[in-house]
Amino acid sequence: MRRLGLTGGIASGKSTVGSMLRKLGLTVLDADSIAHELIETGEPAYEEVVREFGPTILNADKRISRAALAKIVFADPAKLARLNAVVHPRVEERLLVEFEKLQRHSAPAVAFVEAALIIEAGLDKKLDGVVVVWCEPEQQLERLLARGLSEDEARRRINSQLPIDEKLLRATEKIDCSGSLAHARQQVEDLATKLRVARPIG
Repeated sequence: MRRLGLTGGIASGKSTVGSMLRKLGLTVLDADSIAHELIETGEPAYEEVVREFGPTILNADKRISRAALAKIVFADPAKLARLNAVVHPRVEERLLVEFEKLQRHSAPAVAFVEAALIIEAGLDKKLDGVVVVWCEPEQQLERLLARGLSEDEARRRINSQLPIDEKLLRATEKIDCSGSLAHARQQVEDLATKLRVARPIG
């Protein structure tokens, strides 16, 4: 079973591509959902995150407010680094467990892990390749503004990630999401066909 990463800059189309891959019957693990689970009440990272960032990030029900946490960490690169240091190793551990379960039980020819920071976290070194989804930087900004972020917030989030040019240098495959949805879908279908006929690595 080949283990591939699916990554890209924020608002570049990564989640859309992940959804397309799932609809084509390919296995895609969602690292961001796992990260969200890990900071739920009673989960491994919860106490450490609350201790690090204080009770102001908690909702009335004592659950961590992801919006409040995001407002803090995206305004301060050092705080974002601290959050990543708490969460990323646990996410990677969970992902490796999930990959092993797949290997033992369903053993698909290929399984993806969808995550925003695969390269930044060094997870790409433990995978067989990385698919990088990209679009033009001004499109990222437009999409984030459409989600309700201010221009300042949007730029901080874009700048918190590795520049897309650097991600593309690490790419095994690339999906261009700067055009139409149909154009992106065609690339995803072509990739799925390629993966199904390709010989396993090793």
